[in-house]
Amino acid sequence: MTSTLKGIAASDGIAIAKAYMLVDPDLSFDKKTITDVDAESARLEKALDASKAELKLIKEKAAENLGDEEAEVFEAHLTILSDPELIGNIEDKIKNDKVNAEQATKEVTDNFITMFESMTDNAYMQERAADIRDVTKRVMSHLLGVDLPNPALIDSEVVIVAHDLTPSDTAQLDRRYVKGFITDIGGRTSHSAIMSRTLEIPAIVGSEKATSSAKAGDMLIIDGLEGDAIIDPSDDQVKEYQQKAADFKAQKAEWDKLKDEKTVSKDGVHFDLAANIGTPDDLQGVIDNGGEAVGLFRSEFLYMNASELPTEDEQFEAYKKAVEGMNGKQVVVRTMDIGGDKELPYLPLPEEMNPFLGYRAIRISLDRTDLFRTQLRALLRASAFGKLAIMFPMIATVAEFKKARAIYDDERQKMVDAGEKVGDIQVGMMMEIPAAAIIADKLAKYVDFFSIGTNDLIQYSFAADRGNEKVSYLYQPYNPSLLRLIKRTIDASHAEGKWTGMCGEMAGDQTAVPILMGLGLDEFSMSATSILKTRSLMKKLDTNDMKKLAERAVTDAETNDDVIKMVNEAVGK
Repeated sequence: MTSTLKGIAASDGIAIAKAYMLVDPDLSFDKKTITDVDAESARLEKALDASKAELKLIKEKAAENLGDEEAEVFEAHLTILSDPELIGNIEDKIKNDKVNAEQATKEVTDNFITMFESMTDNAYMQERAADIRDVTKRVMSHLLGVDLPNPALIDSEVVIVAHDLTPSDTAQLDRRYVKGFITDIGGRTSHSAIMSRTLEIPAIVGSEKATSSAKAGDMLIIDGLEGDAIIDPSDDQVKEYQQKAADFKAQKAEWDKLKDEKTVSKDGVHFDLAANIGTPDDLQGVIDNGGEAVGLFRSEFLYMNASELPTEDEQFEAYKKAVEGMNGKQVVVRTMDIGGDKELPYLPLPEEMNPFLGYRAIRISLDRTDLFRTQLRALLRASAFGKLAIMFPMIATVAEFKKARAIYDDERQKMVDAGEKVGDIQVGMMMEIPAAAIIADKLAKYVDFFSIGTNDLIQYSFAADRGNEKVSYLYQPYNPSLLRLIKRTIDASHAEGKWTGMCGEMAGDQTAVPILMGLGLDEFSMSATSILKTRSLMKKLDTNDMKKLAERAVTDAETNDDVIKMVNEAVGK
């Protein structure tokens, strides 16, 4: 029977395909006493063989889609399945304790996991615990005869249905087969939503009950333009959305004609339209969509996609590839922004009550200066190959920026003294903490530029977790209070002859763009897929009119809705 779900439109487009449930199956079981030891050992061997065959296939797919280095994690899993001590202990337990293979596997692997997790001074061994946990889940699925979902094995067109998707889950989706996705939780600025826009996959997040409403194989329509999902649609609904998909494709073709044009307003004022990227592999999307710069290179993905801390040379190669790929156009690299919801298994962080307010981003870099200096050296070396800028995340005070800048200056001077070539680098900061925005006039004396990270600035301004759908009503990018912080930041930079960009999702928000033009924002950095439609919008707007609109929004409006109404009236929506 046809049913409709409403969620948050996270990535433009229409998808029509069968549901693929990316949901962990029930792996619970009962402990049993067995009499036929040989038969039980044979069950275990069959499950191990099936797991090995599956992992070999996953490894091949990972190598094909992500490269050999990313595929090595599955080689580690295969090694565990062939470990004579681990497997021998499970077989002994079946034989000696006369228990079923599920119980023997759980008891033995739990012991190994506990042992490795207790090695708090050895990150490598702690990581092995996670590997054993993953492998155990796979073996259990074969013992119990249930399917373990794996996006890497998808070989037909599907819509992913999940409670949530991690950045690494999203990064592994094969665009040939994954036509869209819908999740129970998340907001427009959650990492899965941001990655879906980078990958150009239509997506809906925060639907609350996608996983409980859809079943594997159900036909699904995902409307990433409006945030509607239809389960088991009628033939007429399929035809309606096929037409909507065709109309959207035609609209994109019109936007594509602007690819090689400059971004200018109706009255001839130029703005820079840049893109946010996670890895150098995202550059093709920036170029294909006419990006004039990279306004945010999220360098933490170099750390998140590795099994250990990336070396200076590994980072250098990634940054060099990015600046060379942009052919003289600027690439702004954000230094490591780990913490909050971005964790590294090989860099354990303390358990915190409020990780988003805790030990993260620049706070880690200023504490672990060995990691910070390694990254800065890699960036300085890469600056010789193109136009590179650096910005520090989560700066709250003038003292923090000065301390980070001093470390950068020290590493730069060492390289210059050693005769190494270093480019002309601008050094700026992310403006994402309200306290920093309030003293933007002080910070502007020391930075080369600001880049407003609205995803966190909104979260911190309204004390509302951006990934929590229960407080998603407080994600208010047009609220006058937020617009005043943005105006204060832009005005402060301009007073010192500096520039301000924006790299949060608000930069590509079609309701926000007119106001930001009026406030004098210099650079708009967004998901690459939003660039051309934003360029199209800007060409229709006169900055003199937008200045009047921005003034009214900041001064006269009281609510988020007031500002939306003002924009709609001003631009004729």
